Amino acid sequence: MKSDSIPLRVLVVDDEPPIRRFLRTSLTAQGYDIVEAEDGTKALEEVRRRSPDLLVLDLGLPGIDGLEVIRRLRGSGVTLPIIVLSSRVDEAGKVEALDLGADDYVTKPFGVEELLARIRTAMRHKLQQQGERPLFRSGDLTVDLVRRIVTVRGEDVKLSPREYDLLRILVAHAGKVLTHRFILKEVWGGETDIQYLRIYIRQLRQKIEPDPERPHHILTETGVGYRLRAPD
Repeated sequence: MKSDSIPLRVLVVDDEPPIRRFLRTSLTAQGYDIVEAEDGTKALEEVRRRSPDLLVLDLGLPGIDGLEVIRRLRGSGVTLPIIVLSSRVDEAGKVEALDLGADDYVTKPFGVEELLARIRTAMRHKLQQQGERPLFRSGDLTVDLVRRIVTVRGEDVKLSPREYDLLRILVAHAGKVLTHRFILKEVWGGETDIQYLRIYIRQLRQKIEPDPERPHHILTETGVGYRLRAPD
């Protein structure tokens, strides 16, 4: 929340009244100020008119769909966090939404606790981006971005330059899902085979995870990409 007296304003965009009602009831109970829209055109109007702090956006909207809403908002420089609501089978839609600039997604049907966690993560990530912290700590993992030192349980971990670049990108966006395409572009500079990414993720896990087969830090988002667990 911004403060005790000014609640966080969330714009909920979905064409299904029961879902809007569920979100309005659940989020209002947590102290959020809720604004609603039933289609993409209204969503864009409400963003301009009400300046929400965060957008919860269904992809399957009539008229201007959710992907086009994201494209227009990001194209006009709007940086508010966007959490996408998607169907269980729409992996391609999730990936495209994230590549267009969405911050995260939840898959229908979803629980309110999952959505609240995503909202907290998205807001924390926005604050982190506004004033990037030089020291990242999550559990037993510490990354000093100034001195380029990585430690696990207090012991230095030797990373190759490419492994460090991959970890640095994950740290910079801790808590956020990064698509395969985004990581390949940021770390390799273009269209590199996704197999390279999988190899480096596996190598990184071998060095920083207590159990690489059941990773705690670098989480796989199946069919989409990877997420570095945010600090508690």
